[in-house]
Amino acid sequence: MTKIAIIGGSGLEDPNILKSPKIIKVKTPYGEPTSELTTGKIGNNDVVILSRHGKKHTIPPTQVNNRANIWALKEQGCEYILATTACGSLKEEIGRGDLVILDQFIDFTKHRKTTFFETFEPGEMKHTPMADPFNSELRNIIIQSAEELNLKFHEKGTAVSIEGPRFSTRAESNMFRMWGADIINMSTAPEAILANEIKIPYAAIAMSTDYDCWKANEEPVTWDEIIKIFNQNVHNVIKLILTALEKLEKN
Repeated sequence: MTKIAIIGGSGLEDPNILKSPKIIKVKTPYGEPTSELTTGKIGNNDVVILSRHGKKHTIPPTQVNNRANIWALKEQGCEYILATTACGSLKEEIGRGDLVILDQFIDFTKHRKTTFFETFEPGEMKHTPMADPFNSELRNIIIQSAEELNLKFHEKGTAVSIEGPRFSTRAESNMFRMWGADIINMSTAPEAILANEIKIPYAAIAMSTDYDCWKANEEPVTWDEIIKIFNQNVHNVIKLILTALEKLEKN
């Protein structure tokens, strides 16, 4: 039996999906997570769902207590983390509603705690490898699942994470494109960094909702547009996660 954390989780707390749901309030050495944890079963897997921005989306990206979130999932015994994120597309070929199975990130945040290690014990320096931050086993399972479901997806992509809550300027958006980023969001860093530090295999499914502001022939991104596209396509993310969980159960 595998215990899996899902960060994001819109729609997955439905009692028709999550069996025997239970709400757990936890504290960590880094404070409280950004939401209570919802635990239960999907198939034979134990699942822990954490709402990154709070149950009512009241916590702005820079204020998310990522260290408490990841630590809480570790304390619950989670063996994998599947994260979901809305994102802006920085490439013409990544359309609205497309899914991207991330394989790299660029951390352009400036104000967030990006490590659990605030001091080193003598002779015990901790420098976490981060060359390939997304777990290959999880990514392969998600890719296989997306193929089976015939979803429109991209099997790799680089996310650039910015602070938010503001969106990019056109100059920034074009700079990120020149850097080779495929999508832009406000959540992958330092979430993926911390998961790697604490040794929980981590993978992320990004849903493209907009084209940021680099496309001169389109209106710049707005929150209303993000919510509209997200709500139209979130069922695909749920189907993908459920199929991936089935495959994890068999591994």
